[in-house]
Amino acid sequence: MSRIGRKPITVPSGVNVTLDNSVITVKGPKGTLTRELHKDIKVTVEENLITVDRPSDNKLHRSLHGTTRSVVNNMVSGVTDGFSKTLELVGVGYRASKSGEKLVLNVGYSHPVEITPEAGIVFEVPSNTKIIVSGINKERVGEYAAKIRAVRAPEPYKGKGIKYEGERIIRKEGKAGKKK
Repeated sequence: MSRIGRKPITVPSGVNVTLDNSVITVKGPKGTLTRELHKDIKVTVEENLITVDRPSDNKLHRSLHGTTRSVVNNMVSGVTDGFSKTLELVGVGYRASKSGEKLVLNVGYSHPVEITPEAGIVFEVPSNTKIIVSGINKERVGEYAAKIRAVRAPEPYKGKGIKYEGERIIRKEGKAGKKK
């Protein structure tokens, strides 16, 4: 049995979970998330507990067991607390700003790069070298953070670029020069 899949999920007060066939809907103070789960995995909702069970020890069912439990748990914690990822800009003249809802990045290109968020994703720029991507859907928050990082991924020689907060960039040595 999956150690993660076996754990029950506790539903906090103020969160409403409904299950319609294989579609789960989680409503909370921050919003609503809906997702279609695999038809073989059995999810049961009892008062303030959600349990996930698999029908057999088939390889597919084993792999879906823990994954489904984690997805449902992320939905519950997303509508109560939300998720956020912090990015840092490293480099001379690299800066970020907000123009309405759009994020504007000046990261060494001849033009500023604009990124428009989808519904449910919010960009915050507390300082011109820090970006916070937040929302209720963990998958979408991570996807947008990766999209921003991909605009100018950190390079290994000087460490310039957009990196996640706390990410360690493995540095390379430059050219060694001519030996006599």
